[in-house]
Parts: sequence; C-alpha cells; structure tokens
Amino acid sequence: MSRSREPFINLVFYHAFKQPFINPFFYLYLQGKVIGTEHVPKSGGVVVVCNHGSNFDPPLLSAAVLRPLAYMAKEELFEVPVLKNAIKLYGAYPVKRGAVDRTTIRSALAYLENGWAAGIFLSGTRTADGKVLDPKPGAALIAAKAQVPLLPVCLWGTHAIEQKGKKYPQSTPVTIRIGELIPPPTDTKRSELDRVTAICTTKINDLHDLGR
Repeated sequence: MSRSREPFINLVFYHAFKQPFINPFFYLYLQGKVIGTEHVPKSGGVVVVCNHGSNFDPPLLSAAVLRPLAYMAKEELFEVPVLKNAIKLYGAYPVKRGAVDRTTIRSALAYLENGWAAGIFLSGTRTADGKVLDPKPGAALIAAKAQVPLLPVCLWGTHAIEQKGKKYPQSTPVTIRIGELIPPPTDTKRSELDRVTAICTTKINDLHDLGR
C-alpha cells in the first residue's frame, strides 16, 4: 500500500536541517527568493525536474519546494559512515558515476511509492550557465512508470555560487521559480518520453529566461 507522505523521521530531519542551516544560507547569504510554491503538491509522489548549476542545488531545491526530496547521489558518499546515514535521512540514494541503471530507477520508484517527491536534474550534470542543454529521458521514464506528475523548477543564479579559484561559496543572488505540474507520459515508448522531456526542458528554460 502506498503512502501519501514521507516517513515522519525524514520530515523531522528535513526541518531540523533546513531551518537553522539551509534557510539562512539561501534567504540571507544568497538573497534568495522562491516564486510559485502554490504549484507544489503537499503530499503524494511527484517528480521534480530542474536545471543544475551547482553542488548546492539539492538542498536549495528541497527547501524551495517545502518538502523533502529523494535524489541521486554518487555512491562514493555512501562509503562515509556518518555522512551516509545523514544523506539517507535527507532522501539520497546511491547512483554510479555517469550511469543511471535499473537499481537507480527502482530506488526512485520506491521513494515515490512511499509518498516522496523525487528530484531529478534533467541534464544529469551541471551546466556552465545553469540552463538545460542536453536533457535525458530518465525523469520522464520514472514518472511514466510511477504515473505521477512532473514539477518543473528553475534554479536561477546557482551556477555562480561556486567559482574557480574561490574557496568559499559566493554570495550571489538566487531565484527559484516553480512551474505548473506536467502530466506524466502515457507510456514508456521513447517517442512519448522524448515528448514530455521536451516540454519539461522548454518550461524550465523559459523560467530561466525570466532572470532574477
């Protein structure tokens, strides 16, 4: 039987980490603002798709949508004892570098079944300007298998947080825009996955073009 919300322990950990650490960093240090939170389902599975410009994106994205996000993290992180337990509580599951295999897809589907929102970066990697340039169909495939909607989100400005030659994250303005829900693909055929992926890409890049 599927759940409608994330497990209680994960919700507790999410708020315990978000309030004292992520919120001050986002709203004060990055002068952050979030637009469109009314589009976020308060419960139930949803695939959150977005662009990717910084290593800070996962916690910022999760804070913006006001609920924990299950997201892929490189498997090496799960070899660090204390960190492994912390990121699991925050919703991370392991993925091999450069590969999204069946195990990864099953993990995402299990989280969605348990009432989580799953966060997926459409390009699969960071881009220099933060826009979606080479979208992958993985998010659409997971949404199709789970039959849950996709939520397009644009992280504007995060690509400038980390700069070459700088030791610390830079205080740069960040805006997060959340679009309207997109229905899942009707089946898992490649043509249908590509169609929905293109819709997500266009929406996210359009939100990005709005700027600050």
